[in-house]
Amino acid sequence: MKHISVALCLVISATSVSAQETEEDRGLSLMERGAQMLMEGLMREMEPAMEGLQDMAEEFGPALRDFTAQMGPALRDLLEEVEDWSVYHPPEILENGDIIIRRKTPQELKVEPDPDAQIDI
Repeated sequence: MKHISVALCLVISATSVSAQETEEDRGLSLMERGAQMLMEGLMREMEPAMEGLQDMAEEFGPALRDFTAQMGPALRDLLEEVEDWSVYHPPEILENGDIIIRRKTPQELKVEPDPDAQIDI
């Protein structure tokens, strides 16, 4: 549906040249006017989504502030305790809700990375 409205805006702008003022009188070229119409159409279509995002931010904002206030100091302490995160596996959530972070075994640390998977810069 969005593609149809964008295409329709472009067709309308291209076919209405005779009904519009000349390029010098308007101050905008046909391409500039078409781009302006395209942007106006996109903004109209995005308006409901942007309003939804604003509503969601208003709804979740207080909860995120509370989470940051409560967990911020604990996360900061954890980051200060761990010197090298590469020696740990990603966190796991157990069935009882506990979150654990397992340390890698010496054998897992000795495994060399696959050279084909690396990207040369």
